[in-house]
This record gives sequence, C-alpha cells and structure tokens, in this order.
Amino acid sequence: MIKITIIGSGNVAQHLIKAFTKSEGTEIVQVFSRKKGSLTHLIDSDKIATDFSDLKEADLYIISVSDNAISEVSEQLSFKNQLVVHTSGTTSIDVLNSKNRKGVFYPLQTFSKDKAVDFSLIPICLEAENQEDYNILDTVAGSISKAVFSISSNQRKAIHISAVFVNNFTNHLYQIGQEICEEHQVPFEILKPLIQETADKIKVLTPADAQTGPAKRHDSLTTEAHLNYLTDENQKNIYKLLTQSIQNNGKTF
Repeated sequence: MIKITIIGSGNVAQHLIKAFTKSEGTEIVQVFSRKKGSLTHLIDSDKIATDFSDLKEADLYIISVSDNAISEVSEQLSFKNQLVVHTSGTTSIDVLNSKNRKGVFYPLQTFSKDKAVDFSLIPICLEAENQEDYNILDTVAGSISKAVFSISSNQRKAIHISAVFVNNFTNHLYQIGQEICEEHQVPFEILKPLIQETADKIKVLTPADAQTGPAKRHDSLTTEAHLNYLTDENQKNIYKLLTQSIQNNGKTF
C-alpha cells in the first residue's frame, strides 16, 4: 500500500482525493488545505492538515496547487529526500525544491468540482528524476488509470498547449455560439447533437479530414454573409481569423 499526501484543495486535488479513496493500492494518509472546511465533505477532518509542520510521513507528496504557487509550496515543506511531485501541465519539474526527489503527476483532463469523471479513462503523464521514483509513480497512476504515459517536461508543454486549443478555446467558441443563439432567441440545445458528432468524428478521422464548412470550401459568399450578419466585432474578428487559418491549411474540396 503506497501512502499518499495531497497538498491542495482545488479541482484537481479534490478529484484525486476521490480517485485515491476508491483505489485499493493507495492510502491517503493526509491532505493539506489552508481551510479545513473546504475538504471535510471528502475526507475525515483528522486527516486534514492546515500547517506544513503537521504533515506526516508518506511515500508520495502530490502538490496540486496553482502553477504560481508550486515553487513556494515545495520550499515550505520541512522534510527532505522524499518524493514530491506536482500536477501542472505546463510547469517544469525543475521548479520543485531540490531538497526532495522531484517528479510530475499530470492528469490530462478538464476538471470541475461538481462534475464527476471516470479516472480510469484519464491519461496520466509521469516524469521523475530516476527509475525507482518513476516506478512508484507508475504504480500509483496505474491504480486509478488505464492510460499512463512517460512524458518529459518539454513534451508536457506541447500537450498542455494542444489541450488549450482543443478544450479551453473550443469551449470559448461554444460560449460564442450560445451568445449568438440567445441574441436571436434560438435554443442552444439545437446545436448539441452537432457538437457531439464533431467530437465523435475525430475518433475515426484526423481533424484535417473531418474539417467541413464554408471556410474549407472557400465559399466566400457564405462567409461574407456570416460576417455581415454578426453584430459583435470580437465575434467577427474571431470568425475571420479562424476562416483564414482553415483556408491556409491547404486541403480544399
């Protein structure tokens, strides 16, 4: 049984608490949160520490805080030569304080506190300074996920940037679509089957092969009509930029 301490109380930390609580191969010995009440719905209050000096011995310490706070938190840990990892998608392993062994435990998914996820399907990207520590992380990741990958800090940056495009930016486009629908008294739900089919297609096609629409067809009459119809300048600029990007991609039909 691998003993784990989780440092943090945000979205990722809370989902990790839920996942490790269900895992038979791991035990959460402690969770650190500056506000004890923020985690009592997930774990017994006697396992919640609010002071770094109260942290108990564990096999693995997972820092799950904002990227800007990772370095500071790792410096505040009073122990030495323990395995300490962070969960950031874009932060280098090097930001962790060198008094402890370093690693990365990055679950590649979008997390919201009130939305349940199936952790067994979530890719977990691992990095460690030596093989022994990597083996520990591999065992821990394998206890909650069927998709575990060895990924360097540089590769993780590429993954995170890609994830911003396919998740954060795409979701923002959903928001724009919803705003346009609401402006013209159209229910956004009418677009949800299209959104689902678009996501399903890239399971069997490359994104380039799945691309359709007036920009792909170089249908200038339709794109101009759309631009004339839009009333928001920000929406027009995004439409123009994405249309040009699609047309610069090369393939047409």
